Amino acid sequence: MPFWDHLEVLRKVFLRIIVIALTVAMAAFGFKSLLFNLVLAPSRPDFITYRLFAGIAGLFGADASEVTDFSVDLFSTMLTAQFMIHMRMAFWMGVIITIPYIIYELYGFIAPALKESERRNTVRVILWSYLLFMMGVLLNYFVVFPLAFRFLGTYQVSPDIPNVITISSYVDMLLTLTVMLGIMFELPVLSWFLAKLGFINSGFMKKYRRHAVVVIVALSAIITPTADVFTLAVVSVPIYLLYEASISIVRVTER
Repeated sequence: MPFWDHLEVLRKVFLRIIVIALTVAMAAFGFKSLLFNLVLAPSRPDFITYRLFAGIAGLFGADASEVTDFSVDLFSTMLTAQFMIHMRMAFWMGVIITIPYIIYELYGFIAPALKESERRNTVRVILWSYLLFMMGVLLNYFVVFPLAFRFLGTYQVSPDIPNVITISSYVDMLLTLTVMLGIMFELPVLSWFLAKLGFINSGFMKKYRRHAVVVIVALSAIITPTADVFTLAVVSVPIYLLYEASISIVRVTER
């Protein structure tokens, strides 16, 4: 087809994506209670992560109530804050849910121009990119964000200074950590791509493994706004394991 016909097909692809994403976002907006039960769950002491760590603490004879015995109230300080946050979270939920459909539509657009081997590689890259990103999202939701919220929400420099946590700061931190962890979990895909282009090889990655550890720990410290070593390890250890997996992937790519 001529260029403008391709452009028209692409316009229809984006139009379908927007319609589906907005439809799902409006549905999420309508199910407000379900949506915010999911969003606000990590702020409650009965969240599954806190109960799990309380159980682990009990097995070692520690006081399990110290894990779940906390209360952090969220406040809204602006007239439009809650409505805007409702719209914002509904939008992002619509995007997250429709990611598989978005990938399907975009792949359907480019697939006719690819060779059979290119199609196979593209499908693998898309599939692994999505799975790794969702692994980062789930790690943040169930582990990193709850621990960060538990630490920062209850931290006080003085008993005379109470914490006033706004719903806006809560949502901002949740979204920021979600995106950053999702991106960092794309390390194996990025390594494969750079190896394909000839910029890196397995020998290079092995040689600078110690430097990579320092960079991983530094990035993990930036991502996790807490000062405890445990939360830092929860983020940095999986990323380091992904780095080791990336070395194996690059080695196979070289063959």
